[in-house]
Amino acid sequence: MQKSVEFTGKSEEAAIAAALEKLGLTREDISVEVLELAKPGFLGIGGTPAKVKVTYEVPDEPEEASAPAVEENPAPVAEKLKVPAAPKTEKIEKLAPAAAATPTGDEKAARITEFLTGLFEKMGLEATPQIQVDEEGNYLVELIGEDLGPVIGRRGETLDAIQQLTGYAVNKGENHRTRIRIDAEGYRSKREESLERMAHRVADKVVRFRRNMTLEPMNAYERHVIHTALQDRPDVTTYSVGTEPNRRIVVAYAPGEHRQ
Repeated sequence: MQKSVEFTGKSEEAAIAAALEKLGLTREDISVEVLELAKPGFLGIGGTPAKVKVTYEVPDEPEEASAPAVEENPAPVAEKLKVPAAPKTEKIEKLAPAAAATPTGDEKAARITEFLTGLFEKMGLEATPQIQVDEEGNYLVELIGEDLGPVIGRRGETLDAIQQLTGYAVNKGENHRTRIRIDAEGYRSKREESLERMAHRVADKVVRFRRNMTLEPMNAYERHVIHTALQDRPDVTTYSVGTEPNRRIVVAYAPGEHRQ
């Protein structure tokens, strides 16, 4: 069961932060509708605060308890929360074949490993890269280690920075750019699943109330996930507004529209 509460703040971000603190939730647990944008007023007088509507799942409802855990809480996360030590062991065992599949004699794989090893040493972190190459020639790097939260960072920002720096280092001086994807503790797949669920919840509300909804600012990768998740919906359309780093997606009511 979903519950909605309105919050205000000096800015949209401040209102969302107040909601998260009050509700004790993370950003991935909620969807946000901006009801009113903040207005500064004249000489600091007469301004109006931003107002947002926060929608979240009520955890103690019977429907939520009986819903399949994989719907809202992917199995790897549930296992990790219940038995902290087990998932680390299981994950390493599951990824063990990847170590054997790591390209040997591959110069770029060696450069990726060398760069990341040196970077983590300077950061004071312990993480080991396991590398595989997919059918399209992209390098998939899974970081293995304990307590990789600092590597991931808030909403994956540190992980994105590490991935970008690795790409620069490996592709420097190359005519053909190699695409590198770096993940830790399955963060990216979990984040994508969370964004896709949120996108469809918002789309359902847009259709139900026939009212456009503007999401919180997202980076290019997260916006791409939202656009892709809703591209086959015949009842909504999506587009981006604003400039970086405050660029947002608008989910708009568009009955009968279908985009290929």
